[in-house]
Amino acid sequence: MHVRASCTFSSSLNELTSYLSFRIQLLESNQKIKTATISINMTTDSLTFQCALITGGGGGIGKALAAYLVSKGKKVLICGRTESNLQSSAKDTGAEGYYVLDTGKISAIPAFIARITAEHPELDCLINNAGVQRPLNVLHDPAADFLAKADEEIDINVRGPMHLALGLIPHFKTKENGATIINVSSVLGFCPFVIINPNYCATKAWLHFWSMSLRTQLKNGGTKTRVVEIAPPSVDTELHRDRENPRDNGKEFNPDALTVEEFMEDIAVKLERGDEMITAGIGEKLVRDWDQAFGAFYEKAAAADAEKQRERK
Repeated sequence: MHVRASCTFSSSLNELTSYLSFRIQLLESNQKIKTATISINMTTDSLTFQCALITGGGGGIGKALAAYLVSKGKKVLICGRTESNLQSSAKDTGAEGYYVLDTGKISAIPAFIARITAEHPELDCLINNAGVQRPLNVLHDPAADFLAKADEEIDINVRGPMHLALGLIPHFKTKENGATIINVSSVLGFCPFVIINPNYCATKAWLHFWSMSLRTQLKNGGTKTRVVEIAPPSVDTELHRDRENPRDNGKEFNPDALTVEEFMEDIAVKLERGDEMITAGIGEKLVRDWDQAFGAFYEKAAAADAEKQRERK
């Protein structure tokens, strides 16, 4: 899948608004071009960071995020496991550069962080987008096969984001204007309604709750590092490549699924207005219901922690 983006801006002297239009072209597996124009009107822009690292930037949502941020004038670096995909993505999106990195190989992360912060000291945003999804069944899959695939999911979906974030936080704390960590979770982290992906759902639940706690600790600790969570619903990407039907996240099989263009159009507005919890499509109700059930309870706990932090100072 290839993504190309271009943007034009217009402004009005009478209104503090800006206009963004960028065109995304997706080259589907059948070699047909599907073009969508995304037009977004906004009154604020909370994309205060200048240089973003996107994991899993070789395709899908990561590639679309790269194209979008480049269209917003940001410097973008991408990383992933497959160099050919990264080369294509960097060329198509205008990303500044790419790094070959398997985020599940956590032993490689410290050296990677040392290298990227030395080569790009202006880096002030991490987007933990890389993820894998494996269909698993405890009764049908041999235990060794199940565990090998589950361990890979945990390494990429859990350990990778945690090690990258913790490794970059000291660098981010040096940024006078603050920094941003964006974690891409899933609506399945709120309700595991896809039974064939038990481990994937669990890893995304972990990423959701870890994002909440990380945000609270960084905020209550007085840092300027924001934590944003994006929880996609079913989006038409290659995430389901290991399913019996790899296309079951497309609209022809799932009417609730979003195209990448639809997803980006929705979340771009929320990113720019400064939302910290972002979703789209069927995720809107899931996230809202969760917040109504547990949000106040969590905010009370976060406020109590903030008070403890103030007392320690």
